[in-house]
Amino acid sequence: MKPVENVHREAEALEGIVPTVDLAAEEGRKDFYGRAKREHLAPLWRVLHGLVTAKPVTRAAPAIWHYADVRPYLMEACELIGAAEAERRVMVLENPGLPGQSRITQSLFAGLQIILPGEIAPAHRHVASALRFIVEGKNAFTAVAGERTMMEPGDFVITPSWTWHDHGNEGSGPMVWLDGLDMHIVNMLATSFREDMGGKAHRLERPEGAAPAEFGNNLLPVDVEHRSQTSPIFNYPYRKSRESLDALQRTRAPDAWHGYKMKYINPVNGGWAMPTISTWLQLLPKGFRSAPYRSTDSTVFTVVEGRGRSTIGDQTFDWGPHDIFVAPSWMAHTHQATEDAVVFLYSDRVIQEKLDLFRESKEKA
Repeated sequence: MKPVENVHREAEALEGIVPTVDLAAEEGRKDFYGRAKREHLAPLWRVLHGLVTAKPVTRAAPAIWHYADVRPYLMEACELIGAAEAERRVMVLENPGLPGQSRITQSLFAGLQIILPGEIAPAHRHVASALRFIVEGKNAFTAVAGERTMMEPGDFVITPSWTWHDHGNEGSGPMVWLDGLDMHIVNMLATSFREDMGGKAHRLERPEGAAPAEFGNNLLPVDVEHRSQTSPIFNYPYRKSRESLDALQRTRAPDAWHGYKMKYINPVNGGWAMPTISTWLQLLPKGFRSAPYRSTDSTVFTVVEGRGRSTIGDQTFDWGPHDIFVAPSWMAHTHQATEDAVVFLYSDRVIQEKLDLFRESKEKA
């Protein structure tokens, strides 16, 4: 009788094999496979169905991080290491299905960054694009490409690819935000670069408020030449975004699957605000129950305000302000709001759309 370990190993080896392969004949092919391996060749028929799957396959799992449970670790981290020493004092949100990989989904990163009063996270730049969604605090800033913006809870802030950026806290309490990056996509393509400014802050070259003045009022300067695919507005204030959701609620009924959901756009071309990460703000009115929805983009949800419950696959999570949860690719999920709730979302949908890969399914309630 074969040991259990050997049985499991053989089962894994057959996981992607084409069903029409004669397994009894495979024993006589081992010599051929061994000789081919020495030439760095492998038989596709033994792995094809593991590479080209019948439906999306991801090891990412539904998961939730309750902010009340996470915040004490952020504060303890502040006692153990300074912002300058850490470069970026961040606690990574690791998907339980992808341990040790610094991934919240198969393609995206998430982490909670904290800066204390008087601290500055020194300037650096990298090819990976980043978003910041502000969780708590006030009177802290981020500076991007020589322009500074103050940040408030609920603000969506963009750090475009290869732009110098630093952060600082001029307030009296801690500042916490969610970091979302496309570094895993960048690394898959082997296109990562990064550069430090030697512990310094980047010099300011534009007055605060320049970007929203030029691009934030449905008007563009006549001589504008914005070639980047990233929005020139790098701070979308929550107070304005929340007003937009309220206005939308007054003019139409909620969508059966999304309630009131609006995407952040690049005002220059009307496309997504970032070229590699899609972002939305969603209002779920009190008592709203969404119909089952699934899509190929694994999605990260961050609760801004309100409370509710989401069922993702066969798991149900209760959530409240600042909680973060994730719905993996092609896993049906529904939401129920027990009070008016606003949620920020991000995913890699924009990339999937550009490659004609995106798919969604809207089931009846």
